[in-house]
Amino acid sequence: MKIIFSVFAGSITFSSVILAFLMIYSAGYKIGYDNSQTEIIDLLTLQKNSAATIEKGETVIVYVTPKPAPVAKTYPKWGGPELWEVVNKRRVEFGVNPMSIREELCTIASIRLNQLLELGKLDGHEGFGKLPEERADVKWIFEKYTLSEFLVSGAKNPTDAVSLWENTLGHKKLLSGGEYSWGCIYAQSGFGVAIAAY
Repeated sequence: MKIIFSVFAGSITFSSVILAFLMIYSAGYKIGYDNSQTEIIDLLTLQKNSAATIEKGETVIVYVTPKPAPVAKTYPKWGGPELWEVVNKRRVEFGVNPMSIREELCTIASIRLNQLLELGKLDGHEGFGKLPEERADVKWIFEKYTLSEFLVSGAKNPTDAVSLWENTLGHKKLLSGGEYSWGCIYAQSGFGVAIAAY
């Protein structure tokens, strides 16, 4: 898109035209702005680099380009219940018992998932190791059970998440470890946290 100005007064500098345009445009821009509108590209650079004088009757063309629309992040639509179902199904296929849910383990899974979502990446179980020291309200859970944490990130669906766990020796224990009787899984935005216990 281009905006054309004609200069009606006497001789003025290009910088003055640009400055006047910016003031007028800014007022309208603030009123009608949204992400799909337009923005001025490089006008300030143009103003600084130009000492040209514009004579009466000369036309000034200012180019405006559309602002790119923001790219929305898309996250997988699956969550904890779907992942829980696939994990227990795979455990049965490995010949071990499906785990039963314990609400106190869901508390741990929930806290950990929120930590990972806030961090935006996996933390190598660092937050899990610190929970008994940092959270007195959950310390008793660590004293009552032997807990293990299994993390996953970037899986497209619950089956993909289970495949990622199955293909690493330490994580495969979630699927084949007969000692685990109880557990809970929370998942959101591509992150999954499984807490298993005995």
